[in-house]
Amino acid sequence: MISGYCDQRFRAVRDVFATNLENGEVGAALCVYLDGKPVIDIWGGYADEARQRPWQENTLVCMMSVTKGMVALAAHRLIEKGLLDLGRPVADYWPEFAAAGKADITFDCLISHRAALVFPDEAPPGSMTDWDAMTAALASQAPAWAPDTRGAYHSSTFGHLVGEVMRRVTGKGVDQILRDELTGPVNADFYIGVPDGRDHDVADIIVNPDTISTRLILNDVDSPLSRAWRSLPRGGNVFNTPVWRKTLLPSGNGHATARAAARIYSALFMPVDGVRLFSDESVERARTERWFEECGLTARKYRFGRGVVLNNPRYHPMGGNPRAFGHAGVGGAFAFADPENRLSFGYAKNHTSAGDGVGPWTGALVEAVYGSL
Repeated sequence: MISGYCDQRFRAVRDVFATNLENGEVGAALCVYLDGKPVIDIWGGYADEARQRPWQENTLVCMMSVTKGMVALAAHRLIEKGLLDLGRPVADYWPEFAAAGKADITFDCLISHRAALVFPDEAPPGSMTDWDAMTAALASQAPAWAPDTRGAYHSSTFGHLVGEVMRRVTGKGVDQILRDELTGPVNADFYIGVPDGRDHDVADIIVNPDTISTRLILNDVDSPLSRAWRSLPRGGNVFNTPVWRKTLLPSGNGHATARAAARIYSALFMPVDGVRLFSDESVERARTERWFEECGLTARKYRFGRGVVLNNPRYHPMGGNPRAFGHAGVGGAFAFADPENRLSFGYAKNHTSAGDGVGPWTGALVEAVYGSL
């Protein structure tokens, strides 16, 4: 049950995709752009655990933290336009943010996951869906350690922090900014919150009990990840609830197709249907390495640029180019750009993979793509 287009040169990738569906994936879509054109755009399997709804061309699925990468890319568009300055203190844009010793935190520090604001302890439990409550809590939150002294993945807070700065600058919500700056110009189906009229297109998330991050967030109340996500509404598989699908949660509830993700990342470095989103300077600004060390939240050795992850074979494999960049989502959703190889990659799926990286199914697809070049 695989549909779509695959250039003959990449037939081996389609075979891996089929093998993944035979060996544990439930439903998924893969899109690869090369030289600004799709060379793979395939989908297959099912959109639900009962395997009653076949995955369709326009099936949307939650891509988890791939959303953070999109938020960062939107911020880089505003930087390119001169609306944001990496060197300025966040408090210049968001005065309340200066509280609790944060007056000197720059936007560069914030977008690079170096602000030490990984625990929204000031936010009441379950308040993550309340934008004003979350941003007020983060404004009053004290850093967990001295800012800009170590990298730490802002797993639950990045979207609200960067999104609020962008809101202060533009007067628009992060969902509208995403449409204006990224998805609208290239006609891409990527949304923070499922839009009205598209609910029937959404695939259910099937949580694998061996997905380490999800297990720590939902079940291990003593873990740092659980503390980071304590403001998330609880109760069962939250990812399939209207609260998760409809609310503005820019750290994790981007719903998209694989095509949309690949299309956006391709347009960063070359025209897609005549539209290019980034200048060369913006590409370099985004992928400049800001840290490569043990993460202060997860204790995993991550490699980060400014709001995007950089090629890291252990957790974020992107072929052989150390300058490739993008973002992954818990359970194996993945999107990245490789300008030197003129390639972008988008993978969307509904069954989360085991482990703490992108997982074997996603990794096998990346390997097959690069083996076909």
